[in-house]
Amino acid sequence: MGSRADVTTLGVEEEYLLLDPGSGLPVARVEEVRRTAGLGPLAEREEVQSELLQAQIEVATPVCSGLEEVGGHLLRLRHAVASAAQANGCRTASTGAAPLRAAARVPVTQASRYLRMEGEARQLVDEQLICGMHVHVAVPSPEVGVAVLNRIRGWLPTLLAMSANSPLWDGRDTGFASWRTIVFSRWPISGPAPHFRDLADYERRLEGLVESRVIGDRGQVYWHARLSDRYPTVEVRCMDVQLRPDDAVMLTGMVRGLVATAIAEESVDAAQAAVIPPEMVQAAHWHAARYGLNHTLLDPHGRARASGDVLCALMRHISPALEAAGDLREVSALVHRLLREGTPADRQRLAVAEGGLAALISLVTGAETEVEVPVSRRIAG
Repeated sequence: MGSRADVTTLGVEEEYLLLDPGSGLPVARVEEVRRTAGLGPLAEREEVQSELLQAQIEVATPVCSGLEEVGGHLLRLRHAVASAAQANGCRTASTGAAPLRAAARVPVTQASRYLRMEGEARQLVDEQLICGMHVHVAVPSPEVGVAVLNRIRGWLPTLLAMSANSPLWDGRDTGFASWRTIVFSRWPISGPAPHFRDLADYERRLEGLVESRVIGDRGQVYWHARLSDRYPTVEVRCMDVQLRPDDAVMLTGMVRGLVATAIAEESVDAAQAAVIPPEMVQAAHWHAARYGLNHTLLDPHGRARASGDVLCALMRHISPALEAAGDLREVSALVHRLLREGTPADRQRLAVAEGGLAALISLVTGAETEVEVPVSRRIAG
């Protein structure tokens, strides 16, 4: 692990579902779980937050310098919320989408922003039972941050494919590796960010969107990568939450490698990065969500190539940055494991094939006891 003082700092946010251990259905117990977790020894209150729906919970690491720190905090926070959930009769599930949904809607968290969203887009809110991971990487200035957004946008579909962890929805295989991506794409401002001329262009676009009143605030600009309004960071948010914390560490290291590489490129040549047509970037993300790593991927030039070849090209692109941060060995080992074992979506499908929904719920919740599943809610192919 790198421990250099000049290494770029970062932080990670993860979202989880709260599921009933018997039925596998989402349960609205976030306030109880948050309260219990905040009173325990492993998590501070501000590290565990509510989300849009009361069957979701979010954790956020402190600012970290090394991947070892990130992994330690994620293990600590996952354990804190899992223990708190169990104390309140439910389980946390590290899956990008709820495999099952009850007929009754999950209540919205009682915050003014969320209630406004519910009033404006009731069905979208009802179906927002999805969970992602967001990686924040520090940038020296907003101007550099916008340049980073431009330079990394062609590689984000590869990260999406690697992270895919949401193949099931309503008890059925959706045919997509990341159904979360498709659900999220229905909001008015979502998916790949456009190419920006400069920071002023970025700000004009955001101000115009808010002034249009189609969205309520800048937080509803759900681009796959954006500048954070709270921190001096680029926030990459295209990835599903991960089954295993070390896979989250792998993706975090790759995001930092991408950002560091983009900053280095910008310092050498501030000329604008090549503009990838927006329709090509959109197609690349949809294709990655559909297949994960089990088909071709579109590389940053829009060419269809074997997914392993694109992933290897990404690793070559960021290897100098990974090496400089001391992350190359760990990230490379985890990438090799991913190529060998498949994505989390592949593991979910394997669990269903071998043990049905009970095995799937055990996988996504980390449970060791057998789950009783009503016959009427078994997975249909």
